[in-house]
Amino acid sequence: MIHSDKHRLRLLVALSLAGTLLTMLVILVGAWTRLVDAGLGCPDWPGCYGRLLVPDSEHAALRHPDVPLDPFKAWVEMGHRYVASFLGLLVIGTLLLGWPLRRREGYPWKVSVALLVVILIQGAFGAFTVTLKLWPQVVTLHLLGGLSVLMLFFWLHLRIRRSAKGVLASPRKPSLLWLLAGVALVLQLALGGWVTSNYAGIACQGFPTCNTQWWPEMDLSEGFHLTQTVGPNYLHGQLHADARTAIHVVHRLGALLLGIVLLALWCRHRRQSEVVGALSMVVLLYVLQAGLGVANVLLWLPLWLALLHTAGAVLLCLGLGWAWWRYRYMSERSHAVQALDGKALYVQAR
Repeated sequence: MIHSDKHRLRLLVALSLAGTLLTMLVILVGAWTRLVDAGLGCPDWPGCYGRLLVPDSEHAALRHPDVPLDPFKAWVEMGHRYVASFLGLLVIGTLLLGWPLRRREGYPWKVSVALLVVILIQGAFGAFTVTLKLWPQVVTLHLLGGLSVLMLFFWLHLRIRRSAKGVLASPRKPSLLWLLAGVALVLQLALGGWVTSNYAGIACQGFPTCNTQWWPEMDLSEGFHLTQTVGPNYLHGQLHADARTAIHVVHRLGALLLGIVLLALWCRHRRQSEVVGALSMVVLLYVLQAGLGVANVLLWLPLWLALLHTAGAVLLCLGLGWAWWRYRYMSERSHAVQALDGKALYVQAR
């Protein structure tokens, strides 16, 4: 039985790592789909013009005469759905494989269940993205959902590895600064999603100024009006220039806030060898991501550079997650050392 559990855990370690890598691919394919304007390449869901494969133009015209078939965009959209569907099957496989271990002490069964719930919600957002015609609220939530799946898979992988090694010590609770870093990152990711879903990536020309001004004309109320009408086709956006400028500028300010918090976190732990390396990597990733953001503005958002910016956001999430894990691991190690020291002192006293 013990041998069987160890073998199952090894399989789950590999499967959860594969899930993490596949989720990264799904996010990047989704970004590419959005950037080449293929989000509505298929006007229905889950099929494409009623088929599981992209049909010919004649069938498409009969099914949706109001939406002409663009084969390239349709295949891009369906390719994204195929990869995302395979990811869903991988989540289910992970859950089923871990079922016999659900009562094992230290096994992250609740994380596995949470992952299944989030992937199901994510699938629903994928459907709403099409049926609500790229409604910005749904597109932004769809992006955040993809990143949530990524972090859950990554966390599941780390927890299963920990369980396989038999480590059961209590983890350290987060400090206020760690919580602030997490909130700042989520806020910035949401702002990034709002930028791309409202096509505000080049609403500001130039850097560090925006349209040659430090504080340009902006319409904050319209830019962050979260009850936009459902119904219009939001491909290429519906907001006017000042509203898009407001979104872009707030995204820049969010990046500045995130940088300050991450630097403060690094300074707080710079003398702790177990975590400073991971935090240094996070700060480096942040600098690279900020540089990619600036380059996207200056070069007018080329496709390859926009994809790199999305990849940078993914790596930044994973980097901060890894740093937080190291913080917890350092806590376990320090607790063990403290316990041994305390036992030694007790023996000496006796």
